[in-house]
Amino acid sequence: MPNPDKVGAVAEITSRFNRSPAVVLTDYRGLTVAQLKELRMSLGSTSTYAVVKNTLTKRAVAAVGYDELAPLLTGPTAIAFIEGEPVEAAKALRNFSRTNPLLIIKGGVLDGKMLSTAEINSLADLESREVLLGRLAGGMKASLTKAAALFQAPLSQVARLAAALVEKKTAEEAAVEVAPDAAAPEAAAPEAAAPEAAAPEASDVTPTPEAADDSAATESIPS
Repeated sequence: MPNPDKVGAVAEITSRFNRSPAVVLTDYRGLTVAQLKELRMSLGSTSTYAVVKNTLTKRAVAAVGYDELAPLLTGPTAIAFIEGEPVEAAKALRNFSRTNPLLIIKGGVLDGKMLSTAEINSLADLESREVLLGRLAGGMKASLTKAAALFQAPLSQVARLAAALVEKKTAEEAAVEVAPDAAAPEAAAPEAAAPEAAAPEASDVTPTPEAADDSAATESIPS
């Protein structure tokens, strides 16, 4: 007969996965209670940092279709369930891991897409969702309907659109820089030819004068 406590724990973890647009798995081995409390506070009120049991979490990831996370569930594991701004939470985790190297970011999920450690760090380098949307709105002439759709788009899609916009802008700026140099020889040619075409007879020339820049530490899901 299934243990009711374990069944309840799996259901709770599954519910958190379903509620969270983004999750990040970490190894917290060696961190003190005070350090874990600091991390939980840095994640903010819209994220939950919870210590989980790997065996139970494997059942939960299977239930929500995140099977690729199963290999990451080894050793002491704590998960950041992010219900708020994924970029800000990724920044908090990345910055904390820089000053506390014992925190190891294993990987995660964003809008159903599996993320590696490197991709989570890249996410931390992005601007917030509001800033990205503001740049997109300023860089494109879209109808109100299209603009409204952007605000409802998953963050991963917004990030891709922002990257494409930056790439296009960079290409346009490079083209502007090259154009004047390419045209310079043509502009100089008429000036060089002008004296020959207009050269008068020597006898007709009259000389003229020359001008002059997370509880005390983390939340633990019961086993």
